[in-house]
Amino acid sequence: MHSNNTGRRAWLAAMAAGAGCALAMWGVAQAAYPDRPIKLVVPYTPGGSTDQFGRALADGMSRQLGQTVVVENRPGAATMIGTNSVARAPADGYTMVLATNGSMVLNPMLYKKITYDPPKDFKIFSIGAEVPLVVVTNAQVPANNIREFAAYARSAGGKLNYASVGLGNALQLATEMLKTELGINVTHVPYNGSAPALAALLANDVQLMVDVVSTSLPHVKGGKLKALAVTGRTRLDVLPNVPTVAESGYPNFQAATWFGLAVPAQAPADAVARLQAAASHVLKDPQFRSTFNALGLIVQQPRSQAEIDRYIEADREHWGKVIRANNITLD
Repeated sequence: MHSNNTGRRAWLAAMAAGAGCALAMWGVAQAAYPDRPIKLVVPYTPGGSTDQFGRALADGMSRQLGQTVVVENRPGAATMIGTNSVARAPADGYTMVLATNGSMVLNPMLYKKITYDPPKDFKIFSIGAEVPLVVVTNAQVPANNIREFAAYARSAGGKLNYASVGLGNALQLATEMLKTELGINVTHVPYNGSAPALAALLANDVQLMVDVVSTSLPHVKGGKLKALAVTGRTRLDVLPNVPTVAESGYPNFQAATWFGLAVPAQAPADAVARLQAAASHVLKDPQFRSTFNALGLIVQQPRSQAEIDRYIEADREHWGKVIRANNITLD
């Protein structure tokens, strides 16, 4: 009996030691994140300000994490191809998407056949930059500010046109908001991207465009386009003499888009925390901030997760009102 007890105790001790060893190994495995490269899907074509921002953020995060963050461009279907690929990716912390106002807020309101549900499928863990927009016209239009353009549009009796980079994105919706605010009738002409839209504006085929600052800025500085107003809450360092729409006599008007980072919703909390800390470190870097502020992006100070959640909810509410008021749907 005594030898049986001794044997049993020895067996239990061995089991406990084995379990402890397994737990220790599991703990080491958990602590090893990230132990392989991480992918950042950018649902836009290479080269634009969104892609540049994503690549610079990935580069900075690589240094913080001690692992390569590989950028993969997957454009198409108004960001839905790339975004959906991440919604369906393993929720292991090794796949992120460059999230935007378009992919996470506007698309679910505009497309009935969307294949992902942002609140259910994603955790947005960083808001990297706000992108205020600029209202531009060409040198042939006799208007130097928003009020003068509104008067000119009324006198033209509905014959003016505005350009956009396609249906349903923040630029087109902001222009529809502006039309309502100014009480003017200007016809929408969608183009496949900012280059042809700006070419049409420069040629006076269209007379108005709401654009991201970085693409219009060279034309404004060169005197070919006139910046009538910026759409954010404050003036921009790169266009210090251009007032906001609100300053111009329309205090209720404000429109901006944003870039951030998201992972599949069920990604491990410790992995998300590491990614969030790495992104926050990059966003605070003075060189990173000055590089993108000079392009007209407003790099954000890091937010807590609760602040990010509130920010997204407020953005959904803001654009939801615009979409409902203008009865916009794209299906």
